[in-house]
Amino acid sequence: MMDEESTRTWTIDADASLQLLLDDPACPLLLQQSMTGVLSWQTRNETTVRRVLAAPRLAPQFVAALLALGTLATVEHNDSAKEVPLTELLLEPGERAAALRVPLVRELRTGRAQVARTPADAPIVAAYAAVEVHAETVRAARVALTGVWRRPAQLARGASQLVGGPLSPDRVEAAANAVRDEVAPEGDYLGSEEYRRAMAAVLTRRALRDCMRRVENL
Repeated sequence: MMDEESTRTWTIDADASLQLLLDDPACPLLLQQSMTGVLSWQTRNETTVRRVLAAPRLAPQFVAALLALGTLATVEHNDSAKEVPLTELLLEPGERAAALRVPLVRELRTGRAQVARTPADAPIVAAYAAVEVHAETVRAARVALTGVWRRPAQLARGASQLVGGPLSPDRVEAAANAVRDEVAPEGDYLGSEEYRRAMAAVLTRRALRDCMRRVENL
């Protein structure tokens, strides 16, 4: 639900189902995209946010979208609570989130790209990007990928190269190459290590170009 104190924040109860999130008008487009396609209506109804956070492989693209959006998690300890970046929560599997808070930044533009054997199959590799641009300068940039790490979804450091300059084709290319050199994929029957590494760059580039188009259409 939308935070009553600020229209720039969307608060998610950890016990909410993915379908409830998808039905909420406040749900950001990037999250909507991460929950449709591979995840059926039945799966979305039966799966809670808390369950996904405990086992991200259930919905890695959903986790990637949350990471790209800069989501914060409220973690409760006895009678106290603290808010931490979702990345920290995922690194500490013993922690339990009571709620998530998604910043709804006006200048944020998002994009995604993925590759799969068929449109009905789960993505082999996927990239979810979110870029905040103000006065033609990138203030924040995050790209989360699936299929190229030991973890189901993880933020790439290479996207930070975009901060401080324009969201231009050459800077997007540099960020995509940095992501390619950063990822640590493990090959399997769906794609070799080399294939997944190459796709990390290709899909990062496509997702960021999607962000570029949204900025240009302002």
